[in-house]
Amino acid sequence: MLAIIAVGEALVEIMRTELDQPLDRPAIFSGPFPSGAPVIFADAAARLGADVGMVATVGDDAFGHCIADRLRADGLDLRAFRITNERLTGMAFVSYRSDGERSFLFHLRDAAAADVTMAQVPAGYLDGVRHLHVTGSSLSTSTTLRETCHELCRRVHAQGGTISLDPNLRPELMPVEEIRAICQPVLDLATYVLPSGAELMGLVDAASVEEAAWELLDRGVELIALKQGAEGATLFGRHGRVDVAPFEVTEVDPTGAGDCYAAGLITALLRGWDLDVAGAFANAVGALATTRQGPMEGTFSLGDVAGFMAEQGRPLPEGLAQGEGGA
Repeated sequence: MLAIIAVGEALVEIMRTELDQPLDRPAIFSGPFPSGAPVIFADAAARLGADVGMVATVGDDAFGHCIADRLRADGLDLRAFRITNERLTGMAFVSYRSDGERSFLFHLRDAAAADVTMAQVPAGYLDGVRHLHVTGSSLSTSTTLRETCHELCRRVHAQGGTISLDPNLRPELMPVEEIRAICQPVLDLATYVLPSGAELMGLVDAASVEEAAWELLDRGVELIALKQGAEGATLFGRHGRVDVAPFEVTEVDPTGAGDCYAAGLITALLRGWDLDVAGAFANAVGALATTRQGPMEGTFSLGDVAGFMAEQGRPLPEGLAQGEGGA
């Protein structure tokens, strides 16, 4: 029985090895690294001890097998993970700039990543599923994938499961009206929403980030986890807000940190941990994700995260580090 499933695009990232090397001229790349926002989330959650399944499609090629092998090694259920010979595996080429920004070149819309349908979800796969995670990047990849995300939301919600949405769509890259349109069916059913400030402002018409958070709570969302990077996070719930301090690390690669944060928060909440504990744990998971190059290379076990928190003087309560109340 699965505790968590994620649905969405699976791809590999191939990245520049040095700063300020643009993608339009020859230079050295590193990779391939398994990636895709929902895939990073799923892998991180599995590494933290949850029973996780992944609904995604890759090509029957070297990149697709790279992704499948990694997920299988990390213990994910791949019954709904399809390998097709009709399309190539999705790809992203990445360059990093010295100002902290990144440039991406994607092959997704015509790739296997976009071809995810309910037909690949086997009978009984959703039985007992407690949680579904959806990302805005999946909702925007293709109509086929978006419809699959929406249908999974309806089914998991109907059987009493919770749903999280990580919008990961920026208003400066997509019209606000389009963001709201593709996210609304998920927002209508979501228990948890995990945006950055800009993403949150893209979801609702509000004068401030805080006002936007309260508006979503009024609509029925139970928790807004506002991701603030090096500044930590703020959790808005129906009984108030909790500001969660960041952890100090030496950043190597920020790719995937938000997805790992989401995995930390959701697995902690499914374990029934108090909100302040869950928030600190999620911040630790997100911080650790930035310490290694590669979007999924910064995933760690529950014990590793607990040890890191203890080293920084913010240990988990006794017993929790051993996975008490496992997801």
